[in-house]
Amino acid sequence: MHPPATPSIPATSSPEQQTPRAPRLFPQTHWSQVFVATGKGGGAAAADTRAAAQALESLCRAYWNPLYIYARRCGHSPHDAQDLTQEFFSRLLAKRWLDSADPQKGRLRTFLVVALKNFMAKEWRREHAQRRGGGQSRIAFDTAFGESALAADPAPALPPDADFDRQWAMTLLDLTLTRLRDEFAKSGRPDDFEILKTSLAATHGNMDYPAMAARLGATTGATRVAVHRLRKRFREIYREEISRTLTDHSDIDAELRHLAAALSR
Repeated sequence: MHPPATPSIPATSSPEQQTPRAPRLFPQTHWSQVFVATGKGGGAAAADTRAAAQALESLCRAYWNPLYIYARRCGHSPHDAQDLTQEFFSRLLAKRWLDSADPQKGRLRTFLVVALKNFMAKEWRREHAQRRGGGQSRIAFDTAFGESALAADPAPALPPDADFDRQWAMTLLDLTLTRLRDEFAKSGRPDDFEILKTSLAATHGNMDYPAMAARLGATTGATRVAVHRLRKRFREIYREEISRTLTDHSDIDAELRHLAAALSR
């Protein structure tokens, strides 16, 4: 008989090699994409309209859901919240609102929600009355994802701003899980991830290592090692995803604490 297989975590690659294929809802994004979209980056990339459009679309698809839910929490219907969110992202580039984005003065999280508030207060009523921005290209979002989150928590005690921070944190967690799942898929072990991922939400005392080992076809000891590696890799990727929304990486720990508090509310 062959010895049981040892579950493994894919080796960490270089930053260039770590970029996964873009998932449907949550591709990677960061402040550098803002610079591409506004032309602040300089050089050929800044002059390339197609690159700017792609950068903005990636930004939108990564972070539309917290903003959509924010609009819903502010009392907009699903139809109006979808229309509002789509129009907001269209206007980001068309009216060069991103020109005012300064990563030295804030987080991407803060910039986007403040910009949305300004849009809702100053632009949305007029644009909505003119019906959807005069033919501008729009990015289609699967709002069923946001509606499912609302259905799971239809009447939270949190005000919209606090709920936005919670949804932002959940988006970063989804980005992290997507990247981790892709790493396992690329290493040829997608089933191992589906088995081991349950350990991410469990405390050490509540993990059923023998049951996981049986499903993996591995020893209990090897499974413990695999769980330890998975949890470590999850923390690494989560920090990377947070860093993509910041310029000063010294702020990562503060942002981690802020998002942890948001999730615990």
